[in-house]
Amino acid sequence: MNEMLGLYPQWYVPGIGTAWVMGIIGTIHVLASHTSVGAAWLFALLATKSVHENKPEIMVYLKKYGMFLLVFSYIIGSITGPGIWYSVTVASPRGISGLIHNFVWLWASEWVFFFVEVIGVYAMVYLIGKIDNKTYLKLAWSFAVASWATMILIVPILSFMMWPGNDHWFQTGSTFDAAFNLNYFAHLGVRTAFMFAVAGAVGGIIASTLKDRETRIEITRFLSKMGLAGLVLMSFMFMWYTLTLPDNARLIMDTQMMPRYGKVLLVLLTTTALYFMFTAWKPLQLRQSMAGAMTLAIALFGLWPEERSRESMRKPYVAGQYIYSNQFFSRDVPGKGVKSDMPLIKAKGVLATDYFVPADLHTITPENQLRAGSLLTHVMCANCHSLEPNGALRPLPALFGYSKEPKMIKAYLDGALYHGMVPYMPKMPLPEVEREAMAVYIASLPGGSKKPASVAINQTEIEAKGVN
Repeated sequence: MNEMLGLYPQWYVPGIGTAWVMGIIGTIHVLASHTSVGAAWLFALLATKSVHENKPEIMVYLKKYGMFLLVFSYIIGSITGPGIWYSVTVASPRGISGLIHNFVWLWASEWVFFFVEVIGVYAMVYLIGKIDNKTYLKLAWSFAVASWATMILIVPILSFMMWPGNDHWFQTGSTFDAAFNLNYFAHLGVRTAFMFAVAGAVGGIIASTLKDRETRIEITRFLSKMGLAGLVLMSFMFMWYTLTLPDNARLIMDTQMMPRYGKVLLVLLTTTALYFMFTAWKPLQLRQSMAGAMTLAIALFGLWPEERSRESMRKPYVAGQYIYSNQFFSRDVPGKGVKSDMPLIKAKGVLATDYFVPADLHTITPENQLRAGSLLTHVMCANCHSLEPNGALRPLPALFGYSKEPKMIKAYLDGALYHGMVPYMPKMPLPEVEREAMAVYIASLPGGSKKPASVAINQTEIEAKGVN
C-alpha cells in the first residue's frame, strides 16, 4: 500500500466556519466554568466569615447564590462541555487526538476533581443549616480546592495548545515537559484572576435581591473588593503572560489582535473597575439589571475577544506547534513517534494520499479541476477561513480582493504559502497541479450575493460524496 495521510473527513459550517462553532460554545463554557471556580472560593470565604463572625444571614445569600449557580454554571457548563468535545472532535480531530495522547491522565484527574466539585456544590446548597459549622467549613474549603484544581489541571492543556515552551518536549514527549511549560503559570494566573473578577460581577445578581439591608451592604462590598482584586491581579498576570508567548503569537498579538481589540479591552477594564468602585461606595444602588449587564459586557467585550485572540494567536498551529490548524503535522516529533506530513505532500500531494478523497479526484483533469480545487481549499483553508464572500470567519475571497485571476492567486500559493513564509499560515508545499486547481476554484468564488450555478452544483456533488 502507498504511504497515506492520516486525515479525517472535513467538517465545514457555511457562513460562520467551524472555528466559530467551537468559539461560541467555548466562550459560554468558559464564562460558566470560571464563574463556578470563583464562586467556590467566594462560598468558602463567606462561609468562614459567617461562622467566625456569627452572621447566619450570610448563609441565606449563599443558599440563593448556590441555587443560581447550579443553573448558571453547572447545568450550562455541563451542556457546553460535551458540546466543546463534539465540535472539536469533528472540526479538529488530529488536534484533539494530539492533546489526548499527551494529557489523558491530566484530563482523567480533572474529571475526578470535577466530580468532587459537582457533589460539593449540591452539598453546599442543601446542607446549609443541617450540619454543624465545623463540618460545613471543611466542606466549603474542599469544594473551593477541588474547583480550583480543575483549572490547575486544564490550564496545562490550554498552554500546550499555544506551544510546548521549549524543544525538549519534542524529543521526550513527556506529559510533565508539555504541561509545565513556559506559558503555564502566567496563563494560570490570568485565569485565576479572571475567575475572581467574574465571580464578583455574577455574585451581584443575587446580592442585589437581598432584603436585609446590612447583609446586602456587606456582601456587595465584599464582592466589589473581590472583583477589584481580580482586575488588579489580572493586569499584572497579563503583562507576564505576554512575555511567555512564542514569536508567532506575539507578532499576531501586536499587529492584529491589539489593534482590533486593545481599545475595547481597555474600555471594558476601566468600566468594570468603575463598576466595582461604585458598588463598593454605594452598595444599595446595585440593581440586578446592573449586575446582569456587567456580566454580559464581560462575556461579550472581554471573554469573547480574549478567547478569540488566544485561538488566533497560536496560528498556524492548533496544538503544540506541530499540528497545523488544517490538521497536517508540520514537523517530526520523535517523543511521540510523529512524522511530518510535509515531505509526503510535497512529493505526492493531498488528492492521491488522503483516504477520504473520492477515487475520481485522485488525478486532476480539466473536467474535475474545479471540484478538486474545492476539495483542496476545504482541506487546506476552511478551518480558518469562510469560503463565502461575506462569511464571518476571515472570508477567503475577500483576502484575495475577490480576484477572478487564477494566476494572481496561484502566485501567492507558489510563493509565500509553498515555502511557509507567512508566520500565521500553514506551510502548503502542494504539487503544481494542486496549487493550480486551488487557484482556479478560489477565483471562481463569488464576489457578491449571487453564486454561479456551476460552482453550486459542484459543491453539492462534493457534499454528497461526504468529503465536506
